[in-house]
Amino acid sequence: MKFRRRAGNVAREEVFLNLTSLIDVIFVLLLFFVVTTTFSKPSQLKIELPEAVSGTSPEETQLKTLELSIAADGQYSLNGQNLVKSDLATLISALGRESEGDNSLPLVITADARTTHQSVITAMDAAGKLGFSHLRMTTIESDPAKKP
Repeated sequence: MKFRRRAGNVAREEVFLNLTSLIDVIFVLLLFFVVTTTFSKPSQLKIELPEAVSGTSPEETQLKTLELSIAADGQYSLNGQNLVKSDLATLISALGRESEGDNSLPLVITADARTTHQSVITAMDAAGKLGFSHLRMTTIESDPAKKP
């Protein structure tokens, strides 16, 4: 069967799809996801460093460095890994395991400005018992215009 079209002055409308509003919605969604995305490091300690007027920046001569962080509440973290307990035996065990017996490695102690003096002394005692001789304390440079 053959169907014929009607002959006449019937004008066909041209279909037009406006993509501008679709593109605007996509950009708004993209902006929403970019703004609301957070990048966090869940296992880091928040440490506020003490200030020092004089100091030298350490030269990185060795590839491996042990970094011991002490939070304000006395919680220890060795190379970014939180320790289970905050006592001397746990600290000695973790330092020995991480250094693999090499006590010539530099040990950087980063303590919060509000941490107790005992926590820093415990860290230095653990390093001394294992024979570490290259100890560094991390500070930030104080503003000379700011007076205590």
